[in-house]
Amino acid sequence: MILRGGEPFFYGSGSHGVLLVHGFTSVPSEMLLLGCHLHDLGYTVLGVRLAGHGTTPKDLARMSREDWYDSVCDGYALLDSCCERVSVVGQSMGGLLSLRLAANVPVHSVAALATPIFIHEDKMLYRLPPREKCAGRFQPKRRRQLVDVPEECNVSYLEMPLVSVHEVLDLIDVVKKELPRIKAPLLVMQSYNDHTVRYRSANYIYRRAGSVEKELHWLDRSGHLLTLDCQRDEVFRKVAGFLEKN
Repeated sequence: MILRGGEPFFYGSGSHGVLLVHGFTSVPSEMLLLGCHLHDLGYTVLGVRLAGHGTTPKDLARMSREDWYDSVCDGYALLDSCCERVSVVGQSMGGLLSLRLAANVPVHSVAALATPIFIHEDKMLYRLPPREKCAGRFQPKRRRQLVDVPEECNVSYLEMPLVSVHEVLDLIDVVKKELPRIKAPLLVMQSYNDHTVRYRSANYIYRRAGSVEKELHWLDRSGHLLTLDCQRDEVFRKVAGFLEKN
């Protein structure tokens, strides 16, 4: 059973398709407000549901980073079949998957929002047990509920499989190696107030990506959820301007 807000969404109208990729333990509706904004501007948008997300944490525990990447590749293939060009925008782990996609297929442009290379010390990763001791273990997960967004946009798992945290860390290692292969125009966005991702992650991505055209945009009041937080209008304008320019 898919949770409310866990359904993929598709709004078609334009020749430029934008693939929207949500974050770890979240759902497609995390990207819904951005998707509606871009659709109003004439883009075709697809918000994918990553494997193991939007159902139960036990489903997530059975999935790997390759399953998540396959979900993104499926979304890209769908948009590529109906649009002249396809760009990709990802939030958090979705940003990692978007960067990996851009390193391996000819996306038109790529935007990575609050994308982790270095995890904030508040997350206490030093407490993460070795992978072989994580099977069947779940950790409670808190997410700040934002009061000025639709209810379905606040949906996420209340616990996370520890084995899946290892998969995220492995995905980071993969993306770090593939960054120089990215050639598409790149937008990196990060908040100084993010307590999930250390803000130097943005500098790392910006400096090591192989893109000739790239932008780094900083926010000062938002938390981790750039697509939903208090500066989301600025995020929407910046992403839209980036897509239009490229």
